[in-house]
Amino acid sequence: MSLTILWWGIVLGLVFIGLAGTILPMLPGAVLIALGAFVYEWFLASPGHELGGWTLAGMIAMVALSSVVDLLSGLWGAKKYGATRAGMLGGLLGLFVGLFFNLPGLILGPTLGVVLGEMSAGKQWSAAVRVAWGTMIGTAVGMALRLGIGLTMAAWLCFSLWRAQGR
Repeated sequence: MSLTILWWGIVLGLVFIGLAGTILPMLPGAVLIALGAFVYEWFLASPGHELGGWTLAGMIAMVALSSVVDLLSGLWGAKKYGATRAGMLGGLLGLFVGLFFNLPGLILGPTLGVVLGEMSAGKQWSAAVRVAWGTMIGTAVGMALRLGIGLTMAAWLCFSLWRAQGR
């Protein structure tokens, strides 16, 4: 097998796994897509066939944007539905504990953490569940935004690769 084919397989694999990672927890989707761009640049691009500084800088900027969206989306939902500091701390602790229990833990951990945090702050069960629901909505909105960012990155990379190959 040619080394070039191997590197192209790695680039494509990073992009596809990165797209999956925009919606699956524990996979840094945008980072993997950007890494695909850098793997191309480092191992496949010949003089005159580079992606260009704007594309690489854009990939880094999109990674940063995806990270900000990831951090703020759950907090936005929690705040919108009236979360207290205790609820947000509970959600953060629930996320940490949930990391050890794969996908179910990543969904249930923060949710239960928010409910328990809100109840420890004196809220009734129904109000605590409402805040947890808001957190889940915020997380879902964040997931959709991260998927959009990932698709934008993949399309940008494909266009840049097509342009670089045509030079």
